[in-house]
Amino acid sequence: MKRTPGRRLGMWAVALLALGGTLALGVTVATAVLVEDGYTSRSVPSVSMDPTYRRGDTAYFTLGGGSGIRRGDIALISAPTWVPKGDVLKRVVALGGDRISYKAGDPTLVLNGVPLEEPYLKDRATPATASFDVIVPEGRMFVLGDNRGNSNDSRMRLSDHDGTLPVSAVRGKAVAAPAGFLAAGAAGLVGIALILAGGGVGAAALVVRGRARRKGRLQQVGQVQAVAR
Repeated sequence: MKRTPGRRLGMWAVALLALGGTLALGVTVATAVLVEDGYTSRSVPSVSMDPTYRRGDTAYFTLGGGSGIRRGDIALISAPTWVPKGDVLKRVVALGGDRISYKAGDPTLVLNGVPLEEPYLKDRATPATASFDVIVPEGRMFVLGDNRGNSNDSRMRLSDHDGTLPVSAVRGKAVAAPAGFLAAGAAGLVGIALILAGGGVGAAALVVRGRARRKGRLQQVGQVQAVAR
């Protein structure tokens, strides 16, 4: 049986597109399962949490409110009076009953009378830019960005509840990237690559078939001309 030009390329194209589509569908399902299990992710929109999270990084969170929030946690917070659209990503440095303070020129903040070590800061020599002294009301929290020189946080809103936010405003706590999210992301990239490759191979198959048809037509014309002679 005569083999159709480009047939093998066409078969490869179909296989690559099918596999890529399957992987892409699997990513959608896996992501939905992770969300169902209480995980979510966000793209970091600013430099306020630099260097822990840089602008454009993907941050992952366990959803569940503020019941398990602790000092030092990075929280995803709903704060419409701070950010009308979107959420706030900040570090919780003090909770209800805590006294958090800073005196301009000091090397650290002071939490309940004890210097607060903050190895995560972008500039450890500048833990704050102005003095403050706050006793956090019960049920609320004092939050700061790790990039203290460029963060819109509790220090900027001391006239409103001493800059504190309700713990109930916490939507999620930052965690390391769940393995499922990483696997889904890798599978998604592979799926996209396969779809692109399948498209390229399919285009090549069409080119080969087109050339074969043109060659066949030319041969037919030549044969007709030869007979006419």
